[in-house]
Amino acid sequence: MTRVFDTATGRVRGRAPDRGVVAVLGIPYAEPPFGADRFREPRPRRAWAGVRECVEYGPVSPQSAELPGAPRWSPGDEDILSLNVWTPERGSGADTRPLPVLVWIHGGAYTFGSSAQPDFDGAALARAGLVVVTLNYRVGFEGFGHVPADGEDGCPPNRGLLDQIAALEWVRDSIASFGGAPDNVTVAGQSAGATSVACLMTMDGARGLFRRAIAHSAVGPVFAPELAGHLARKVAAEAGVPATCAGLAAASPHALVRASDAVADGFRRDPHSGHISWDPVIFGPVADGRLLRADPVGALADGEASDVDLLVCHTTQEYWLFDAVGSSAEVATAEELSRFARDFGIPDSVLEGYHRIVPGASVHEIYLAVCGDLMYGEYSNRLAVAHAGAGGRTFLSRFARQRSGSEPGVYAWHCADVPFAFGNIADESAHFLIGGPPTPEDHRLSARMVAAWAGFAATGDPGWQPLGDASRAAIRIWGAADPAAGSGFWRDGEALRELWNPFTYRPAQP
Repeated sequence: MTRVFDTATGRVRGRAPDRGVVAVLGIPYAEPPFGADRFREPRPRRAWAGVRECVEYGPVSPQSAELPGAPRWSPGDEDILSLNVWTPERGSGADTRPLPVLVWIHGGAYTFGSSAQPDFDGAALARAGLVVVTLNYRVGFEGFGHVPADGEDGCPPNRGLLDQIAALEWVRDSIASFGGAPDNVTVAGQSAGATSVACLMTMDGARGLFRRAIAHSAVGPVFAPELAGHLARKVAAEAGVPATCAGLAAASPHALVRASDAVADGFRRDPHSGHISWDPVIFGPVADGRLLRADPVGALADGEASDVDLLVCHTTQEYWLFDAVGSSAEVATAEELSRFARDFGIPDSVLEGYHRIVPGASVHEIYLAVCGDLMYGEYSNRLAVAHAGAGGRTFLSRFARQRSGSEPGVYAWHCADVPFAFGNIADESAHFLIGGPPTPEDHRLSARMVAAWAGFAATGDPGWQPLGDASRAAIRIWGAADPAAGSGFWRDGEALRELWNPFTYRPAQP
């Protein structure tokens, strides 16, 4: 199979085939978003002459995170809008019909992350019959910070989402050269990437660029413009620049990264700063009324994407990961738990219900369960129910696989499902998430999840019934919880969902 492919902007050469898959890495899909293009919509990439070598991942968006196995951002890295393609090797005489395409959007609290994380290697999914695309987009202030308009020449909000649309346009224009079908595209993501997917489903600019969507552990709600403006003023003050377009543009990307980290840390240290003190994510999509008209839950309920098939998954113990890595608040008393609930407007009946369903849980365990469901589990569930209620074909699943034998036990926590769905559980980088080297049962579970993604991307059928079926089989549970691994909140998933009925998600305010 050739390693040289034509794209809309020039020819690219990928790596040599590896076990039947060719990887083409670091393909630019837009111009570097700096200089005169900083804080602007992504501009189409200029064409290049000759063959561009695409054998290494591209630079990442400005961020302070240093992720294992992924490039670090360094000041001066500007050519950050790139993507990667994995395509199955097909020799002479092989079936040459176009293959379904899966486009992956990484998570990272809209603040960090990259397509180069080992979890996201697309080779196993390509061997399952997909052409896989992963992409970098602007995160942090560069991608989601509010930049006030100076006169009529304003900078758009949601620039990270606009980058994702530009990447999908590149797929439409160029993926056929890699053996992909531009009319059979599934866009997928996890965490911030999953909510990005939900936003794209409702945005006019993304209309027609994909026909299916996968959202694992979507986090919500999105921001109100007032919150985005408030946070931008905080970052500008910390950076020592005016909160104007010119003032923010005068601050280097590195300066805004440092200022953003300081603002987030300040919220974390200030218990009087309200809901944002508990999990200080200071960037996210903004329901500006134009590019993103509303939070996706409401937009999907209004039928804005009823022609798009949707597959939703969340883990059953999302927030245990943040406790394990030391980024969760320490909640040990009933008063602290009540303050948390008040800050988010959670009805007393929700806390009472969790105590009733899991009577032996500690206050801290109740906090982890409620916080994880508030931010991920219930929000994901609402996306699925809203879409199905508006007539959209919708599939719902939950990842419940636990594992004992380590200290502490490994739960069905945030991100643990991703290496299973990508087929990358054997990579050493996944061992922390899954609790060590995979077992034979883990490999079987991963194979089933890979097949579900591949089937859904190909035909819209992941292997179980869509929501609306009268049986509980309409919700697929991935993996069995190990009773020795920890508390079994997952067993009462439907009862927990009912507790949240009085709660309403609205765009987050200051």
